[in-house]
Amino acid sequence: MKHERLGKTDLKVSRITFGCWELGGGPWEFTSDETNVRALQTAFENGITTFDTAEGYGDGHSEEIVGKALKGIRKNCIIATKVSPKNLRAKDVRASIEGSLKRLGTDYVDLYYIHWPNEEIPIEETMSEFNKLKKEGLIKAIGVSNFSLAQLKKALELGRIDAIQPEYSLLQRDIEGGLLQFCIENSISVLSYSSIAKGILTGAFHLGGIKVSESDFRRTRRLFLPEHMEKETELIYLMKEIADAKKTTLSQIAISWLLHQKGLTSAIVGTQSEKHLIENIKSVDVELSADELKKLDAVSSKVLSSL
Repeated sequence: MKHERLGKTDLKVSRITFGCWELGGGPWEFTSDETNVRALQTAFENGITTFDTAEGYGDGHSEEIVGKALKGIRKNCIIATKVSPKNLRAKDVRASIEGSLKRLGTDYVDLYYIHWPNEEIPIEETMSEFNKLKKEGLIKAIGVSNFSLAQLKKALELGRIDAIQPEYSLLQRDIEGGLLQFCIENSISVLSYSSIAKGILTGAFHLGGIKVSESDFRRTRRLFLPEHMEKETELIYLMKEIADAKKTTLSQIAISWLLHQKGLTSAIVGTQSEKHLIENIKSVDVELSADELKKLDAVSSKVLSSL
């Protein structure tokens, strides 16, 4: 596993981060806590040292599973968690971090994010409390998630931001409009979520015959609308062509593409399957040629412009 520096800190994050949203249950099809604890430990054993969760994932259950799985190896891990947008008042931020620390079974969090901006609560109040938490050693670094460039710039005026977590993939490239370059220029790490577009980029829906069930929360999401899935086919077939030539999976091509993008620090990928986990980890060793990157860029841009 390869690692990158987190912002301007001394922390090193693995280039693949284990995304723990699914482990909390919620809208995802759930396996079991035992399976998920084992998956987290397998991830660590195979080089992943960075784990991303949130108080809002399964009302804190994801944090509990992460804490249980990493007990005994916590000092060797980077744990990131997030405060929910409803809890951005100073007193609520304090209560949230205390709850997260308890569920995670640790006395500090490496990276603490504002999960979503909340225009009804002054960012000055939130950042003031975050700065206090950092000074007290309860958190080591401050991050923001789902912030626009303007929101990031404002937060940066109020304290050091070492990471941002945006949605980024071959089917979501909005951050290339300025946010990504700003992060490069200001040594802010970018950790992508929905790195395989909630499963679309695995090819399972276009090539594997899997249908989105009536109860699946993704059914109404933009990329899963029937008319958009049809337009995505060209990209999926190009990915399959490249994957077949390299004897890899489509997921590995999707993740590798991200890891080839300048400014991308770590790709966050979640799974409850050990088989898929190992495949994801091997993405760091998948090399894409300049020609392959050019083709993926062109077809991705074409598809996105049609959605």
